[in-house]
Parts: sequence; structure tokens; C-alpha cells
Amino acid sequence: MEIKDKNGLTEREFLEQYRPGDYERPSVAADIVLFTAANCEENNYRRLPKKTLQLLLIRRGGHPYLGSWALPGGFVNPDETTEQAARRELTEETGVDHIYLEQLYTFSEPHRDPRMWVMSCSYMALIDSTKVQVEAGDDAENAQWFNIQLLTVKEDVTEAEDGFVTVTDYLLTLQHDEEQLYAEIRRIKTRNRTGTDVQYRIIRNVGLAFDHAKIITVAIERLRGKLNYTDIALNLMPEYFTLTELQQVYEIILNKQLLKAPFRRKYSILVEETDKLTKDAGHRPSRLYRRSRKID
Repeated sequence: MEIKDKNGLTEREFLEQYRPGDYERPSVAADIVLFTAANCEENNYRRLPKKTLQLLLIRRGGHPYLGSWALPGGFVNPDETTEQAARRELTEETGVDHIYLEQLYTFSEPHRDPRMWVMSCSYMALIDSTKVQVEAGDDAENAQWFNIQLLTVKEDVTEAEDGFVTVTDYLLTLQHDEEQLYAEIRRIKTRNRTGTDVQYRIIRNVGLAFDHAKIITVAIERLRGKLNYTDIALNLMPEYFTLTELQQVYEIILNKQLLKAPFRRKYSILVEETDKLTKDAGHRPSRLYRRSRKID
């Protein structure tokens, strides 16, 4: 016996008369925040090259935001998931495939895209800089890696009803050659007995399309937070690396210097020593390590 609803309809009858067009439906896009840790040019050959955190951006070749820089991404096709769309867009626009990818957040504000209501299911991706290959797609004018920093400008904590409100002001800067982009982002975190609510506002934006400054900020916060309890940073490393290089990667993500001994005590469980040494580095050879095969 078929179950009927309060209007006396079976599920088959309900679906036959259902009209999806009666409801406003957003389009869905997948946007990717792709990080790498690249070596800076170092004049002193005896010293290890410094590293910088870099983010891939695409200069938009069409409206809206013509000429502005945006995260790689695009609309989700009817026959794919958002993750499949993200991986497809990475391959089409950058030539990058088979890399670390995790879902970041869904940005669904109704007016985030001037064309129509577009929800962005964003992803964070990490790649070893030695595997980088960039090829701008058909809808992009150019693709470039930007040095990126997220600085905390100010943070205030005030009491609110049954809890606290923390307001953090960030300065996001991105630079490639002579091109410099920046944005001022405000995070408002409300914590009370029922839970925590976090909102982000773009106070000022120069050169970035849509609300991508907000998405980038959320990605950097996620990356910094996961350093404490995962081996996520190893996705930015080549197969073999020194402990000094690994520490540099942590430092550029956190934007602060770390003491050598405590760092090695805390993170040595993530790696294993090999019988390989650095070569042609202009200094005394160093032991090379790799990701521990004992870590799931």
C-alpha cells in the first residue's frame, strides 16, 4: 500500500505535479584556494633559500570584474559533484591534478555575484612547488602565483549577553612582480552558551574579484589551525626535504619564527629519516627526511 500525504497524493503523483520553477534556485560554483611554498631567490649561495607562501590567482578575461584577479574555479555541471568540478577546474585552468584537496566552506550570500545568486562551494588545495604547472584556461587572461600574507591588525574582545564577541581585523596582501593586491577583512566571532557564530566582512578590497578576499582569509585560518593537529603541511613539501625546510614552511604559514628545538620535538613524529643528504647546496650536507609511513 502506497503512503499518501495530507493532500492525498502518493510520492509518484506528488513528483508528477511538482514544479521546480516555483522556487528560486541558485547556481553553484566551485572555487579553489591553491597554496604552494616556493623558494625565494637568495644571493648568498651558502645559505638555504628562503620560502614564501604563494597563492594561485587567475586574471579575469571577461565581465564581471574584467581584469581583476580571482581564484581558479567555475560553475558545477549537472552531471558532477562539487569536488569533481573543483578538480576539473584545477586541471583545465592550471594543469594541476592529483593534489591534496579538502572542502573549505560554502559561501551563499545572495549578492556575492552581480550576475545572479551564485553559491560558492570552496575548496583548499596544497601542492609541492616542484610540481607546479600553470596554464590559464579559456575564460582567464592570465594565471600567476602571488606571494601572500595575512596579518592581524587589531583584535578586541568585549562581553556580550551570555558570552563574548571577538572582533579581529586582518590585512590580506598579495604581490606578484609590480602587481599588488590587498584587502581589509573583519572577522566577528560571537561565543555564548548556545555555541559560536563567525561572520566575515570585507571592509576594503583592491584588485580581487567577488568575495574572494573573504574565501582566501578563511582558507589561511583553516590551514593555520590544522598545523597543530595534522600533517597537512607535508602536502607542500617535495618527497625529500630537510627539517629546516619543513620549519620554514610552518613559519611562512603562521607568519612567525619558531624555535628550532621545540619545533623538532613536536613535529618529528610526522617524518622519518632517510639515508639521503642534500647535494650542491653550497653548505654542509644536511640529512633528508620524508613523510612518515606510520602516519595514517
